[in-house]
Amino acid sequence: MYRSLFPRDLFAEVDRLQRELQQSFDTVSPSIRGFARGYPALNVGHTPTSVEVYAFVPGIDPARVEVHLDRGVLTLEGQREPATGPDDGKTTAHLAERFDGHFRRVVSLPDDIDPEAVRADYRDGVLHVSVQRRQSAQPRRIEVQ
Repeated sequence: MYRSLFPRDLFAEVDRLQRELQQSFDTVSPSIRGFARGYPALNVGHTPTSVEVYAFVPGIDPARVEVHLDRGVLTLEGQREPATGPDDGKTTAHLAERFDGHFRRVVSLPDDIDPEAVRADYRDGVLHVSVQRRQSAQPRRIEVQ
């Protein structure tokens, strides 16, 4: 009787629920690490002089991508057109993993960035955004007299 009330592997079910709950919290608050998942995939890192963001957007026209920086929040937004395939009404898709449509990714940046020193480059399907840090925040050597 008790077997029908509980799943076979109660611990596996609790683990699955915990993962789902954590994923819902991960996508709520952006940070320098950005959202937990989404399209496009991002790599975010920093050097002593800059913050570097790489967005992997193969097959997208760079003119369809917008980059905004407002009050320390970097927003990457754009549109990916649907893949063209045979549209004869006879083809049935069994698996479609390629993302198309509107996308938006948001990354909170540190307070020491210089909003006037931002560069965005697109090459080989990778959007690279480099945001320089303020000179006053950069490490410097103080000579002892």
